[in-house]
Amino acid sequence: MTTANTTHAGTNVLDNALNTSAPTIALIGRVLLAAMFVLAGFDKIGGFEGTAGYIGSVGLPFPEVLTMLTIAVEIGAGLALIVGFQVRIAALLLAGFTLAASVLFHNYWAMPAEQAYVQQLMFMKNISVAGGLLMIVALGGGALGLNKGK
Repeated sequence: MTTANTTHAGTNVLDNALNTSAPTIALIGRVLLAAMFVLAGFDKIGGFEGTAGYIGSVGLPFPEVLTMLTIAVEIGAGLALIVGFQVRIAALLLAGFTLAASVLFHNYWAMPAEQAYVQQLMFMKNISVAGGLLMIVALGGGALGLNKGK
């Protein structure tokens, strides 16, 4: 009996190469996901008042405090993902943050038609990123990192 992994000789070679490379692939994936958050966090430091104003514009209370928390989450959890420290907790925090930000700031369903398309793209991008983060929550961060797969 043949299985999907042994039907073609090339499949075994590919599976073996991917299994051997899995720790490096996981690290690259973590860095790619985290980069967006770390860069956004540093951008918010430089544009603190603008960010606080944007947060306040949707009716959230204490926009300055929320801006500081946002910066801390984006930079702190993003760096934790990169170095492999408590990646499941960091990924869960970022996934929740991303889903909340999507609903609050990219609510395309409540926007004028001329803004809805771009906001829908941003919403779907964020949902996809949250999906990747939830994969890290489920599977861990791989063998390369401070917590080695946890």
